[in-house]
Amino acid sequence: MDVTGKTDAPVALRDAAALGFDPERLARIDHFLDEQYVASGRLPNAQILVARDGQAAHYGHLGTMRADGTAMRSDALFRIASMTKPVTSIAFMQLVEQCRIALEDPVTRVFPEFADLAVYKGGGGSIPFAPGKPAPPMRFVDLLTHMSGFTYGLQNRNNIDAVYREHNFDFARDHLASDEFVARLAKLPLEFAPGTGWNYSVSTDVLGIAVERLSGMRLGDYFAKYIFGPLGMTDTAFGATDADRLVDAYAYQPGKPPKLVDAGAKSKLNQPGTFDSGGGGLIGTIADYHRFATMLLNGGELDGARIVSPKTLQLMRTNHLPNNADLTEMSSSLFSEANNAGTGFGLGFAMVIDPAKTLMPSSMGEFYWGGAYSTAFFVDPVERITMVFMTQVYPSSTYPIRRQLKTLIYSALTQSNA
Repeated sequence: MDVTGKTDAPVALRDAAALGFDPERLARIDHFLDEQYVASGRLPNAQILVARDGQAAHYGHLGTMRADGTAMRSDALFRIASMTKPVTSIAFMQLVEQCRIALEDPVTRVFPEFADLAVYKGGGGSIPFAPGKPAPPMRFVDLLTHMSGFTYGLQNRNNIDAVYREHNFDFARDHLASDEFVARLAKLPLEFAPGTGWNYSVSTDVLGIAVERLSGMRLGDYFAKYIFGPLGMTDTAFGATDADRLVDAYAYQPGKPPKLVDAGAKSKLNQPGTFDSGGGGLIGTIADYHRFATMLLNGGELDGARIVSPKTLQLMRTNHLPNNADLTEMSSSLFSEANNAGTGFGLGFAMVIDPAKTLMPSSMGEFYWGGAYSTAFFVDPVERITMVFMTQVYPSSTYPIRRQLKTLIYSALTQSNA
């Protein structure tokens, strides 16, 4: 078993018992990951960092970072995919704080291309889309909450999704620029009228382009100046900062070992792209995302760097679904990075609004998200716990590993604030 535990940790580890954890129970996490996932070949690797009040209580890493057997490094670079979305949402809210834009503003204030959006009425595939009813104005809050009416090609449910796949919106990095992304999207019907439903979608990609247009900066440059630089996240970017550290990526195959789909050493991610995907393009380390999660736990600040205000973050991690609904009542998605029962959605995060309905240990107001390659994080403002998990197998719906990790972490807690 290649489990590093307390040696070679990317951040300083504290006494887990002093932080309110049972060290022996925390050690179950690495053994579980190895026995159930890595040694069995279901995952090629795993890294996990559990902290309380920003202090790391447990770190473990397992497996290899390359198919050739290259040992896992504590500073390995992972495709964090949709864990980019909270970063983009924070960036947009920085601009809201400066009154350069407002949540209730129509998106046409920044995107005149969206002036003639219509709701799907029929067609697609081998026949043109039928003329649909003009959509009511889409607002920026609809982008942040995934209530815009946009979709993802990966949803794979209907004719709109199929056209998104034809345009390859989900993987636009190497073939589209921001303006072309918007121009193509503007020609397609919405799945539903903005504000009337919830669907996991390219909304956050559009939000990232809004940050670009409002700031006059490419998204990656904006992140570097206003988020990553202040937080000391030196290894996170749209593209690998060091090709030697980029791990291989895999795809699940039923009944077979995961299939290598993107070798880190030869990946296009080592070269500049044409589009910075605010919905899923970042690459980074577990230590960097731990700093981002700790900033969220601290109400928008870390080590003297104020990223957003506590009131802004409180607004972001509050459920914005109508009538305090959960996603079982609102979601039309085949897939998202959220559990549905007992889960609401705010401005860039899912959050627990009914712990009992989630059927797992959790706290009211706990917020989280994940990435398509099975990465995940959560922030528990009640217990003051954060977790960041890294691996690299697509899709993230393959295994119930996030639920299992939360169960293991909370079962190790000895001192509760609840």
